[in-house]
Amino acid sequence: MKRSAILMILGSLLLLGLFYFPLWNIQLGAPQYPDPMGMNIFISGIEGEEEFDIQNIDGVNHYIGMKKIPTPAEMWEFQVFPIVIGGMAALGMVIGVLGFFRKIHPSWFLGWFILMLVLGLLGMYDFNNWLLDYGTDLDPKAIIKLTDPEGNPINYKPPLFGTQKILNFTAHSYPRTGAYLMFVGMTLTLGAWWIRKKALKTIK
Repeated sequence: MKRSAILMILGSLLLLGLFYFPLWNIQLGAPQYPDPMGMNIFISGIEGEEEFDIQNIDGVNHYIGMKKIPTPAEMWEFQVFPIVIGGMAALGMVIGVLGFFRKIHPSWFLGWFILMLVLGLLGMYDFNNWLLDYGTDLDPKAIIKLTDPEGNPINYKPPLFGTQKILNFTAHSYPRTGAYLMFVGMTLTLGAWWIRKKALKTIK
């Protein structure tokens, strides 16, 4: 019983890694950029992989009418996500401690996991919507205007996950350390629920 509570606490603590490690990464490579430009996406903002990457990405995007990479103050998500992650980590630890002293039912462990899963899926949905807006809401006064064979403006949306060719650029979008820590943490909490559930059946 205590083992499951410890797993619940450890899984919740791993969420705190999102305050220090990037959740996602997008890289843009092209023949004229032998060293790909990249941006690390944290729960509190976006940072370039290298010192001038954000500046260079904004410079390239300017010519085709794309918006600048937003600052933390320009996106409500960067204000809310740290609160949500901090709150879920604290809630998970409280549940784990109460479970350690056998004060709550295993369903609380599962409830935390489901809530975190729903929040994660909503976060990915929101992230994809931002990528769509970022790649399609173009400035009509852009220096370069490109269209597809049907005459529609080209979609410059980076992939949510995977690799995609965008003009002469190749975009790579993959999870980073923070996402892996969150995945491991959630797996531990699911395992904690399973262990505790089996232990209760054995006692009965």
